[in-house]
Amino acid sequence: MENDIKYSVVVPVYNEEEVITESYQRLKKVMDSINESYEIIFVNDGCRDKTPEIAADICKQDKNIKLINFSRNFGHQIAISAGMDYARGQAVVVIDADLQDPPELIPEMIKKWKEGYDVVYAKRTKRKGESIFKKVTAALFYRFLRNMTSVNIPADVGDFRLIDRKVCDIMKRIREKNRFIRGLVSWSGFKQTAVEYIREERFAGETKYPLKKMIQFAFDGITSFSYKPLKIATSLGIFCSLGGFIYLFVVLFQALILKMTWPGWASSISITLIFNGITLIILGIIGEYIGRIYDESKNRPLYVIRTFVNFKDIGEEKDR
Repeated sequence: MENDIKYSVVVPVYNEEEVITESYQRLKKVMDSINESYEIIFVNDGCRDKTPEIAADICKQDKNIKLINFSRNFGHQIAISAGMDYARGQAVVVIDADLQDPPELIPEMIKKWKEGYDVVYAKRTKRKGESIFKKVTAALFYRFLRNMTSVNIPADVGDFRLIDRKVCDIMKRIREKNRFIRGLVSWSGFKQTAVEYIREERFAGETKYPLKKMIQFAFDGITSFSYKPLKIATSLGIFCSLGGFIYLFVVLFQALILKMTWPGWASSISITLIFNGITLIILGIIGEYIGRIYDESKNRPLYVIRTFVNFKDIGEEKDR
């Protein structure tokens, strides 16, 4: 085991052939300037382009660079988890390869860590190159998530952060399948602080989080840390049931007392559709939780590793 490493930088990559070289060069420049031992761990999350080959070439030229190759795509949060599992540093930095999060912020994060903070997260004050829709929905999501859970998850914060070794060790013990790393770090309860920055546009390539993945990510975050959706579904069901009973008495009163009768197909169908829609929404929420229970019960490893590059004393363990 490599105990002399001071800092580990975990970089999940998925189809980043256009940016990985620039990302490596900027990371190397920053880490060399610190004048302490370090490793940079690229985690190939089943890339379909030339990213693995480029990363392997970098590893041949620089022994401080390491590469974990997944057998297939397991997802961004799982890739971060794998990097943490094999990181040896006393402090671990997580950063994406697209350079929207500036590597030049790492020395400031290290300074805060040396002041005694266990978690130093990067907080976005401005997001360049993103649509108004994404900015608004991201802001709403973080604030909604904070109100839905008792865990204090900071707003406007992504996965770009530094964590102490003891926090990393806690993350290694948490093996739930539907992972929300920034929530898990906050859940661990260690002393944390923020450094602010302006998020830049992607250096090159396309976003790996289109709308569909963002929605799924939001579901993972909410359902991983809150049962309130189930409580809301229950309250909604009770409210609608009470409304239905009240409407039933109104109809009976009109028919039996006021002797008012008229064809009610339109209203009946409308009410039926509304109630059926609410029922399906509630079942969908319940299904999300049941699906997660099913995933956990299978007890499969989080990921499967095909190859390691520049790692020592790993042995044959390739899944966790």
